[in-house]
Amino acid sequence: MKTAIVDDDPIVCSSLTTILEATNAAEVLWTANDGETAVTKYFDNPANHPDVLLIDIQMPGVDGLEAARRILGRDKAARILFLTTFDDKECIDQAIALGAKGYLIKQDAASVGPALQAVMAGQVVLGAQVLGKLSAANGSNINTSSEAKRNADSLTSFNTSSTMPSDGFASVPVSAFSTLSPRERDIARLVAQGLDNRDIAAQLYLSEGTIRNRITDILDKLSLANRTQLAIAWLNAGQR
Repeated sequence: MKTAIVDDDPIVCSSLTTILEATNAAEVLWTANDGETAVTKYFDNPANHPDVLLIDIQMPGVDGLEAARRILGRDKAARILFLTTFDDKECIDQAIALGAKGYLIKQDAASVGPALQAVMAGQVVLGAQVLGKLSAANGSNINTSSEAKRNADSLTSFNTSSTMPSDGFASVPVSAFSTLSPRERDIARLVAQGLDNRDIAAQLYLSEGTIRNRITDILDKLSLANRTQLAIAWLNAGQR
């Protein structure tokens, strides 16, 4: 896997490069310390296009959100993973709306490698703190998984095979969730917690095949494309 790192702190760029390459998690093609330089390097040569771009938000001049907007405006296939100290909902909302593939809080450098791999596997990755922030902001009592409780920045990955809506969010009226059966609501809640089909099946004492079919039914009922949209719609609707 090839990545590029954009952070205004050269030490962060150097440290992450060392960690990723020493653990064989990724080859770092280049680094940049501001958004303007990142955009220039990204499009300077096709060989500079990383599989996943790891980028901070607050930087001098062009910040990470604007840099991501410019890159995605010219390369819709770009995979962008935010790694930042900012956990406010406004930044998270903007990043997701742009089409970012993930949002992590700078706490545990060990989580970066697995996050890059998850993004490469077609998943959207959220740190546990980020998921908790979305839940709290929407008045939801959703608990993170047991792994998330053990690690404040553990990863929650949502499988996705299609593009999010243009605004980055799945808009579902609260009343629409009333069409779900109690069992379907249980499944939707666990999807929003980031559990995969195997973990959901174990919790509800059902087969993985049943869970897969039930999720398909839920998506059809709510006119959603994938479980990522379901998770975000559930959180935004303040479901419990």
